Amino acid sequence: MRPHHNHWPARVPHAIRVPATSLYDNLATSARRFPDKVALEFLGRSTCFEELRQQVDTLAAFLYQLGVRRGDRVVLDMQNTPQLVVAHFAILRANAVVVPVNPMNRAQELQHYITDPDARVAIVTSDLAADMAQASQALPPEQALHHLIVTHYTDAFDPTQAGDLPASWAPWLLARPELPKPDGVSVWTWAQALACPDKPPRHEVGRSDMALLPYTSGTTGLPKGCIHPQRSLMHNVCAGSLWGGSSHENIALCVVPMFHITGIVVLLHTCIYLGATMVIMPRWDRELAGQLISRHRVTHWTNIPTMVIDLLGSPNFDRFDLSSLQYIGGGGAGMPQAVAQRLLDLYGLSYVEGYGLTETAAPSHSNPPDRPKQQCLGVPYVSADARVINPDTLQEVPVGESGEIIIRGPMVFDGYWKRPEATAAAFIEFDGQRYFRSGDMGRVDEEGYFFMTDRLKRMINASGFKVWPAEVESLLFRHPAIQEACVIATRDAYRGESVKAVVVLRAGQQGRVSEQDIIDWCRDNMAVYKAPRVVQFVDSLPKSGSGKVMWRALQEAENP
Repeated sequence: MRPHHNHWPARVPHAIRVPATSLYDNLATSARRFPDKVALEFLGRSTCFEELRQQVDTLAAFLYQLGVRRGDRVVLDMQNTPQLVVAHFAILRANAVVVPVNPMNRAQELQHYITDPDARVAIVTSDLAADMAQASQALPPEQALHHLIVTHYTDAFDPTQAGDLPASWAPWLLARPELPKPDGVSVWTWAQALACPDKPPRHEVGRSDMALLPYTSGTTGLPKGCIHPQRSLMHNVCAGSLWGGSSHENIALCVVPMFHITGIVVLLHTCIYLGATMVIMPRWDRELAGQLISRHRVTHWTNIPTMVIDLLGSPNFDRFDLSSLQYIGGGGAGMPQAVAQRLLDLYGLSYVEGYGLTETAAPSHSNPPDRPKQQCLGVPYVSADARVINPDTLQEVPVGESGEIIIRGPMVFDGYWKRPEATAAAFIEFDGQRYFRSGDMGRVDEEGYFFMTDRLKRMINASGFKVWPAEVESLLFRHPAIQEACVIATRDAYRGESVKAVVVLRAGQQGRVSEQDIIDWCRDNMAVYKAPRVVQFVDSLPKSGSGKVMWRALQEAENP
């Protein structure tokens, strides 16, 4: 027994056994149990579980026809759509591995997501197809894609039946751009893929087979793939359904991106496992969110706090009916106490915060739903153990003192793809057990609740999106006018933190390139959430005696 077990949710076991079945089997089971039940609601169109299973099996057969075999990695690059759900499970059905990619990434960034996992097939929405094709075209033939499956958003809904859509959505949601024709790549439409007459291959993967290869960045180098077998995801799917007292009657608003580990595990897989209904939003819009919660009687909403803040600030808030909500929570950033109190006063809802990493299949910690603490990471999750240690001595620190959070449990990943040295550095032995080093600094109180205090890693948290300065810096160095750059966080009243670039220009570029020029270039060449919103020109960057840029000095000067 640990201190937090005194406040454990009622009727939830401290640890659970992971099912031996596959993640795809969860869909097959739900389709048998609830064939006519609505699985997906998307802009006026409903998809039942049996229809979803049929589409998944057909696409899996098509992937097999294209040469996808057991263990192959397939890139999936989409916003939240029914097609993302179909493609994700079809890849698993084909005994392959899902490589989820943030659709904000641009062509230069996408090259890494093709070459590092050795992917030969990618599935994208048409608004992203040109960037994916450009990324593949820039690679040597032996590293490039062989096949590109492209779907339009309107393949999944009828615009005439969708009701009032946000005006800003029309240019990308309703468009049907011409498909790219990159050299050496076969381009297939969604209709062609779902017309495949073949049967899917025999489903033969087990709980130890890799299912997901999501990428996470760090303090140095390019993003690293996190090897997640079926069992690590399955654990948190089963644990999550128990933790919140969920059932197949759940109706979840799915607006947290399902290319992100939280959306993948907490929304996509948990809803399919339960047989729950997913109300899908491709992007955030507060007015539409309020309408969907009201219309579909949404019961569960996992989000990032900025979404709640935005919804509560709507001039139409009084017209929304949020009375159906039974659970609201999330993570990625702290929920301001005043906002949490307003939710409690209006609806009797306690905002439940959690904590996790790509390496831990989303939650490694969560607040007990009936006894949450505000601006708190929560307690170690089902089957998990976490400690706070001195990062130098690797000894556990006393209650209340800050140290590095270390985690062990069945949700922890197997290691970094093709990075044995990084994998070895990510784990330590503590009390005779193997623990993952989170790189996050925290403290634990006398009741066993964890709180974030700082980060060992250089990470910027912009509205819940993690931005790794080393990655942004490597992209900035491609700008012909930039000699040196250091990326730091700057305070942002709405997003919490934003990205700032401190830049030294090359000789002769002063006066010829403006700060706005750099910002505009960044938006064209990297995901918008990574792109610096502030650029500061300096004559030189502070450096240590060994020549390393002293980023911490710049950070402390920015936010003293």
